[in-house]
Amino acid sequence: MAAAAAPVDTLFVLGGSIQREVAAAELVKQHPQARVLISHGSLDPCILLIFQKFQAPIRQVWLEKCANSTFGNFYFNIPRLRLWGVRKVRLITSPSHLPRAKWMAQILLGAHGIWVDVESVKELGIPGNRESWLKTGVDVARSLIWALASQAIQPQCSQLTRLTKVDLATWRKSGYTCEYQWWLKLDK
Repeated sequence: MAAAAAPVDTLFVLGGSIQREVAAAELVKQHPQARVLISHGSLDPCILLIFQKFQAPIRQVWLEKCANSTFGNFYFNIPRLRLWGVRKVRLITSPSHLPRAKWMAQILLGAHGIWVDVESVKELGIPGNRESWLKTGVDVARSLIWALASQAIQPQCSQLTRLTKVDLATWRKSGYTCEYQWWLKLDK
């Protein structure tokens, strides 16, 4: 398939760990033309501070807050990826999230002609999610059904923010804290 050899259009980050966002900040420097779509990730200012710490460009970074599950990551973002004309994504997740996330991506994005490369990011500490085969089976079956339905149904997410629009001053007043803030040495 020609899309496999094409450059990465979008770095698609499945929320669930600040480590995935760190990986995206490092990868976007290798793929400066690519958009970054972070689906229900960390708090907005934490993501901004990560990108600033790694001196990664933020102009094409988008934060989506509608999804509340792996299935939701795809459900809400397939229409966005199609709107952007994406042909190839680098899916950023973690080993504890595989193979379920990879199979779902291949089914759901593949049904829309989008090639998927997977970047598996090692977690710190004990991963919060441990994949069961039952959960994997249910989500893969649901993905097969949605692959067909998503050809006609295009859910919209109104909670999409450009990283350039994140207002650190307002967030600082709220007293937010970031996961692994001490490790990343993120200043408030």
